[in-house]
Amino acid sequence: QVQLVESGGGTVQTGGSLRLSCAASGRTFSTYTMGWFRQAPGKEREFVAAISWSGGRTYYANSVKGRFTISRDNAKNTVYLQMNNLKPEDTAVYYCAQARRIYSSVSYYDPNEYEYWGQGTQVTVSS
Repeated sequence: QVQLVESGGGTVQTGGSLRLSCAASGRTFSTYTMGWFRQAPGKEREFVAAISWSGGRTYYANSVKGRFTISRDNAKNTVYLQMNNLKPEDTAVYYCAQARRIYSSVSYYDPNEYEYWGQGTQVTVSS
């Protein structure tokens, strides 16, 4: 049974920072690409960032590039999302996800390429 548990969300002012964590269990963590997605009210879920199984490759949405950093600690089965210089448009529920296939990050931006999802954590940025 795969479980992904996010933590670290909250409310911050514009320009502030938050660090999200996602603890995984149930599969060999170090063989799967991990991703972060977000969904704002009334909008579709969108890709935020992804990291390959070894951590050697990272990918970002244009809207967060230069402000967010994804990382992973395979010894702790955890993936992180450091979010700096937050903006009100970053307000959303953030979800971590684990890829369907091992050693694959071909379609890292596509939610359909991820098999397991966390419950989400709310991030609110006030202006």
